[in-house]
Amino acid sequence: MWGLSRSTRVFLRPGPTDLRLGFDALYGLVENQLQQNPLSGHLFLFCNRHRTRLKALCWDGSGLWLCTKRLEKGTFAWTPAGTSEEIDAGKFHALVEGLDIRAERKWFRR
Repeated sequence: MWGLSRSTRVFLRPGPTDLRLGFDALYGLVENQLQQNPLSGHLFLFCNRHRTRLKALCWDGSGLWLCTKRLEKGTFAWTPAGTSEEIDAGKFHALVEGLDIRAERKWFRR
């Protein structure tokens, strides 16, 4: 689905975002609140109050992409309001699939 390179960083904007916002308003949130450059090629994620919808903003070199996903059941595991969070590509794919990335998994060997 998303071919993220190792250099692509994924940023979550904490807390709820009004997903009626379009390119320009989300661009402004990335600059002003996340303190990042929206034209960096990194992926910026936003979630609604009910945590059932995501919006992703990304620059591909020729223009901005704005993608939306709605879960039919369940909610996205989202960070509460506070500081922005950066996640890796594996957690991004799990998050988009609706899995809880906040749960700490403990692996052990027998």
